[in-house]
Amino acid sequence: MYEIEFLGACGTVTGSRYLLKIWNKNILVDCGLFQGNRETKQLNWEDFPLPPRHIHGVILTHAHVDHSGFLPRLHKLGFEGPIWATPGTAALLSIMLPDSGQIQEEEARFAEKKGYSPYKPALPLYTEEDAEKTLKLIEKVPYHQIVEILPGLTFSYHYAGHILGSAFVDLRVKRPKGGRHKWIFSGDVGRPSHPILKPPEPAPEADFLVVESTYGDRLHPPEDIHSVLGGIINRTIARGGTLLIPSFAVDRAQELLVYLSDLVLAGAVPASLPIYVDSPMALETLNFYRQFSADYNGAFAARVAAGQDPFDLRHLHPVRTIEQSKGLNALRGPAVLISASGMCNGGRIEHHLKFKLPDPNNTILFVGFQAAGTKGRLILDGARELLVHGETIPVRAEVAQISALSAHADRDELLGWLSGITIEPRVFVVHGEEEARAGFQKALKKARGWSSTAPQPREIFRP
Repeated sequence: MYEIEFLGACGTVTGSRYLLKIWNKNILVDCGLFQGNRETKQLNWEDFPLPPRHIHGVILTHAHVDHSGFLPRLHKLGFEGPIWATPGTAALLSIMLPDSGQIQEEEARFAEKKGYSPYKPALPLYTEEDAEKTLKLIEKVPYHQIVEILPGLTFSYHYAGHILGSAFVDLRVKRPKGGRHKWIFSGDVGRPSHPILKPPEPAPEADFLVVESTYGDRLHPPEDIHSVLGGIINRTIARGGTLLIPSFAVDRAQELLVYLSDLVLAGAVPASLPIYVDSPMALETLNFYRQFSADYNGAFAARVAAGQDPFDLRHLHPVRTIEQSKGLNALRGPAVLISASGMCNGGRIEHHLKFKLPDPNNTILFVGFQAAGTKGRLILDGARELLVHGETIPVRAEVAQISALSAHADRDELLGWLSGITIEPRVFVVHGEEEARAGFQKALKKARGWSSTAPQPREIFRP
């Protein structure tokens, strides 16, 4: 009757793409970029498994580029929509997709100039203009509204608590002999403790479950984020250094600003400490986080209702232009510098690494997941040198990490999210490196007695 093909995020945490082939139609759930080392990124250039013009529509779980960033390429190759997304996701895509196109154009130009691209000439996967055209295909779908894609095929969105607009997908397929198959696609499941957003809604009963496993084999440490972050800042200030924070522009940067504001208000760090946000996308995203107050959790909503501005910082320096960013090359501490990308692969952060990593007075603080093969992962794993833009850069700065800032549920939080499901579904564990996937499969078996499958790329399942 129908089948699902797993096209990405199988043994990796990037390239989320799940293709539903049903009644001579093709529906894609998520359309992400592959990110990481050169071999992984090369997957973005491979021929798509079917002509994109034959895809009826795309259901997005959220705006992160590992779930949405292939859309402009798909459109460039012939896809004409629709792209379904929550209003929050649609808002974020309006800045994230053009930014992704711009970054790829910049990287292609830089690679051509420096001569380190394997392609002659160096070309972007897609351009900013391609991304702008793709935005016209988006159709906004509020949480809990049922959308009929085809007769007998519907879906709805539910809060996932990962980033603004994030959702898990409840997809239902009418069966020939009556009743419906119910699929749940988790997208990325957030944490119950998100400082801004509503927590994930519990997963409902399902026949089939496609669940992420980014942190499926581990627990986030029970860190007091305010205390740990304040300690790192003050330690770096005492050395006269700069705290460099590679941050995802969406959600993580906004969370950091809330925690920094809290520390300043509490007198835990100097109120005069200059804080630079070198990411136009993070600054634009901040405006969306201010607008979508319906997505706030109760405590954060109460603070706003009481007249507080939890994002307010008296010494916040927005860095928008490339010239302003280059001016930070000469920055010496004490200061905090937040820049993207969060995994140090692409974007302005790479330029800051070249100037900040060699100085032992500085600190580089990781506040999010670092995929295998990324520069961030190499630094975390203890690399003493880093290749940036063809140059070998010594790593002398202090390296720190706050795992509790992750926007991904850990093993026990994922199990908690699934706790409301009483009848064992057919489970597919995706969006995790192999060790994490295997760990979560073991956890599911131990905690619930559930068997599961870790699909491989291009694997097909027929109900």
